Amino acid sequence: MLKKDQTYISELKHHVGKEVTVKGWLYNSRSSGKIHFLQVRDGTGIVQAVGVKNELPEPIFELAGKLTQESSIIVKGIVREDKRASSGFELTLTDVKLLQLVADYPISHQSTHGPAFLMDNRHLWLRSKKQHATLRVRAEIVKAIRDYFDSNGYVLMDAPILTPAACEGTTNLFEVGYFDEKAYLSQSGQLYGEVGAMAFGKVYVFGPTFRAEKSKTRKHLTEFWMVEPEIAYADLDDVMNVAEEFITFIVHRVLENRKEELKTLERNTAPLEKINAPFPRISYDEAVELIKKAGLPFEYGNDFGAPDEEAISKNFDKPVMVHRYPLAIKAFYMKQDPEHLDKALCVDVLAPEGIGEIIGGGQRADDLEYLEKKIAEHGLPRKAFEWYLDLRKYGTVPHGGFGLGVERAVSWICGSEHVRETIPFARMLNRLYP
Repeated sequence: MLKKDQTYISELKHHVGKEVTVKGWLYNSRSSGKIHFLQVRDGTGIVQAVGVKNELPEPIFELAGKLTQESSIIVKGIVREDKRASSGFELTLTDVKLLQLVADYPISHQSTHGPAFLMDNRHLWLRSKKQHATLRVRAEIVKAIRDYFDSNGYVLMDAPILTPAACEGTTNLFEVGYFDEKAYLSQSGQLYGEVGAMAFGKVYVFGPTFRAEKSKTRKHLTEFWMVEPEIAYADLDDVMNVAEEFITFIVHRVLENRKEELKTLERNTAPLEKINAPFPRISYDEAVELIKKAGLPFEYGNDFGAPDEEAISKNFDKPVMVHRYPLAIKAFYMKQDPEHLDKALCVDVLAPEGIGEIIGGGQRADDLEYLEKKIAEHGLPRKAFEWYLDLRKYGTVPHGGFGLGVERAVSWICGSEHVRETIPFARMLNRLYP
């Protein structure tokens, strides 16, 4: 247990009228000559500490006026309610102790820094209000993800990051040396999730995944986090039902617990408040008609690009579920629609407000002979998939699941322009620092 010689800013409501000690950093300050206004942050919030000249020893008052941005300080003060303050409280300053006076802090509140500069200084940029709020929302989303699955009978199934073969094609793999053979950074934990589903019935895989796509769009990272539930005895309708219930749960949790952070981000929450199941469901063919209606050029049989997804989703004020894509553009493990052999029993969930795909999933091929044929067609090494084929030899059942990209979900819920701000340290085509 931590020593209780400090009070966190988030706990100030329990100490009104009492003197408390806050350990943190100077976020910002201003002075009117006889009064210093110190904005102190401690990671749980920001509080204004007001120092009045004739109420403080002269050395303390002078020190308070010399503090610089991000100087590490310990302040004491009396907690007062103040509805005008963002935290609802302020401190009447009684003491200041300086641990370090910072010189030339690179990220100024007044200057307009470019994205490259801010990303180079990501280790410091995380202290700013909006970045701090975004990662608070991310933490809430991660907790909501775990709470949803843990409370609905799913077992956490940790999948390996190093894998012997591709899961979704060989063109976007990060290859690494593994003693005397090759290995790859995982594109997805799904195949291992299927193992878990056959053992436990309902599981979820949650961890980092890697895609070596040479993409520079605002929606792509090379390292990102995915949560992937997998369910035995589930068909495509089951997968879609779980997906919409899951998304609704996450959005409601953030709206309930992260009001202040969404306010800091200036997020208009009205669109999020409309998110309730059921979601609209349309086929790939119906989605193509919406793209054509929007006047965009599109060749039937292709996957959707960002402009296509936006043209589809703008017709709805909730996430839209697009199902039954052409089999030819989907991964080898997708189950063929028995009623339309050229289609896969799959679904993508497109978020509104221009975000695009946040979930991809569907029903898995459960026939051994069919899966052997698809592995061959995709040019995948059968030897690396013998364990996966065993799932169809020994107790095969209908099953399915999906993957949700955490960063895209955070981007949508926060209203972020770029996914690079939704993860502590973004890894992109031209960024591996810090």
